[in-house]
Amino acid sequence: MSAFDWHSEALTRETPLNASYKMTQNVRRFMIGECGDEFAFDRAFMAWMKSGVPQTLGDLVDEWRKRHNR
Repeated sequence: MSAFDWHSEALTRETPLNASYKMTQNVRRFMIGECGDEFAFDRAFMAWMKSGVPQTLGDLVDEWRKRHNR
């Protein structure tokens, strides 16, 4: 099985966040598409991401929207 390429793979809300997760422009584009142009990674959000709570990109979207009332 080949490694997931965070730079070029198609991303969905169901894409799992696993040990190979990389913060790439592909991820940023996905998050902007889901959350709007206001999306930005901030320290508190990134700390939450690293906490092990989120399991999928959908979890990231939902948490960002919750934090920003979107």
